[in-house]
Amino acid sequence: MSEEVGRRERKKAATRASILDAALTLFFERGFDGASVREIADLADVTPKTVFAHFPRKEALVFSDEDDRHETLLRAVTARASGTSISDALAAHYLAELAAMQTDPQRRVLALMHDTPSLVEYAEKMWLLHEGALADAIAQELGLSEPTIQVRFFAHFALQIQLHASRAQRPEVTIRAGFELLEPGWDSYCSTLRDPAK
Repeated sequence: MSEEVGRRERKKAATRASILDAALTLFFERGFDGASVREIADLADVTPKTVFAHFPRKEALVFSDEDDRHETLLRAVTARASGTSISDALAAHYLAELAAMQTDPQRRVLALMHDTPSLVEYAEKMWLLHEGALADAIAQELGLSEPTIQVRFFAHFALQIQLHASRAQRPEVTIRAGFELLEPGWDSYCSTLRDPAK
């Protein structure tokens, strides 16, 4: 039974990879709007229905790693080195992501996004969906049973820093400036958690 399940999972993964390969090939050749789901399906030798079974909408074909980005974002907080602040950990994570985006094929994906407003809108919407989980992770790190309004604000603005950096001419400077502005208020809040009398 487990062997059959394993075979099905491998086949599913292979189909997904084939669809992604076909989609990126066509997107890089013709642009996002120049390639239809039908053409992607034909190149991957599947039906359009199969494409949508793996990816809920066409834009998701460009951001197939969103689950991985979600997990690495949370790990930046929960697995940070001892003595590293949450702000510093998130800033370092954003800078590492930025460096990774300068290599192929990520650089080509960025170029594709910049030429396609609907992809930028989708990417920003998906990124902000991480807000609740990030707030939960931060609250847990602070020993809180649930996120306070301050934690929710911090998570919201921390994610906004990345969005602003993605549009900036000097994203590294934007990331550092954003956290330098956010850090004093966050430090003050964290100090009240350590010493409620303050």
